[in-house]
Amino acid sequence: MSTQAQRHRFIVVANRLPCQRAADAWRSSPGGLVSALSPVAQRHGGAWVGWSGVADDETEPEQQSDMALIPVRLSADEVESHYEGFANSTIWPLYHDHVVAPQFKRSWWEAHQRVNRRFAEEVAASAAPDALVWVHDYQLQLVPGLVRSMRSDVRLGYFSHIPFPPVELFAQLPWRTEVLSGILGADVIGFQRQADVENFIAACTRILGVDPREDGTIVGAYPVSVDSEHIGTLAKSAVRDGAPSRIRSELGDPETVLLGIDRLDHTKGILERLLAVEELFDDGTLDPATTRFVQIAVPSREAIPAYRQLRADVERTVGRINGKFGGLGGASIHYLHREYPFDDVVKWYLTADVLLATSLRDGMNLVAKEYVAARRGRGGVLVLSEFAGAADELTEALIVNPHDRDALKDAIAEAVATEAASAHSRIEAMATTVADHSLCRWATRFLDDLEAAVHETPGALPRLSALQ
Repeated sequence: MSTQAQRHRFIVVANRLPCQRAADAWRSSPGGLVSALSPVAQRHGGAWVGWSGVADDETEPEQQSDMALIPVRLSADEVESHYEGFANSTIWPLYHDHVVAPQFKRSWWEAHQRVNRRFAEEVAASAAPDALVWVHDYQLQLVPGLVRSMRSDVRLGYFSHIPFPPVELFAQLPWRTEVLSGILGADVIGFQRQADVENFIAACTRILGVDPREDGTIVGAYPVSVDSEHIGTLAKSAVRDGAPSRIRSELGDPETVLLGIDRLDHTKGILERLLAVEELFDDGTLDPATTRFVQIAVPSREAIPAYRQLRADVERTVGRINGKFGGLGGASIHYLHREYPFDDVVKWYLTADVLLATSLRDGMNLVAKEYVAARRGRGGVLVLSEFAGAADELTEALIVNPHDRDALKDAIAEAVATEAASAHSRIEAMATTVADHSLCRWATRFLDDLEAAVHETPGALPRLSALQ
């Protein structure tokens, strides 16, 4: 039987497949969602429905790493209108507190509806009777309602990896009713933070006049995490190989290495932290001769004009700072506009004395959790935005308002001056939190709640814990 003809009892639905086609091979896709979900989907088999990341790709379903990959085709026009348009130029900025102005175009909305329906049809065709279906993120908010209209037997969960905005912002969306109705097709609706839960309930109450919890829908906070055990294994291997020492040597053996590692996105606060570091150099708090700030900016959404402008602004700022402070010993700012394999990312974590995870708005920020997991037993300081979901859990970090330049400077200066004993104890406490609230625990909590919400359904799956 072909993969396409199979029916699956556990299906993950996300905008992207967990890997992309590169020539005749697959490689892992970038992004926190893939990092979080791939181990779960592989551990429990089943299928992953998503776009390959290539327009007009005719890739057929196939089996990869104990998981069926079911591609959903997007045309070039749909990539532009649905993905770059509605998802990333309407919903993304709207849900991130207008970090740039959202655009509302009817043609984008129409494409968004078509693509969501195509995803839903693929799920309806691929799901076994009474299957468990877990839909993810802002690109597919209509899918739960559409699948529910096609398959009343399946158990539907929806999880948002990005913030849900206050109702005053969400209400600006012309298609707010349709979006809420789509999400409400799910039996369990999850967000990163309790504040997001409250914003969603407020939107349903004010716009639809309903509180979904009164109808038995579970709406809750499920903070996503990382695979700390895997990260720890990679860290030990990198240390044995001497990678952190080699990287520091290539940087000129500085006294202090600061690190930022983000997608190149307006929400990540890259410009704000560059300007803060520049002022710390200006006023002599940090010595540009003995400090290196490495900013890894993973390319993101480069077809969107606002993102191309952001890249130009960042690169111009880096050049200006290095022009002021760079010397014969090398540049003070090392800007790397590229994507690294995850084992190389861990090497960067091990090299950095301080991680700057100072996003302006973030659902979680898995980079912060990855850093403390990699640094366990090794010290290091995390400077973390109060507007990232991780701030709710990683309370031993230096929590800062990244919009406040003086506060951000103070936090960076404090991080650099932190004594080794304090850095070790803080990292240890945060790493314990990440290990205790693991990726597996996140998935178990959500899927157990989904099962409990429909526990009378015939043919229910075994509990997730029984599948491990």
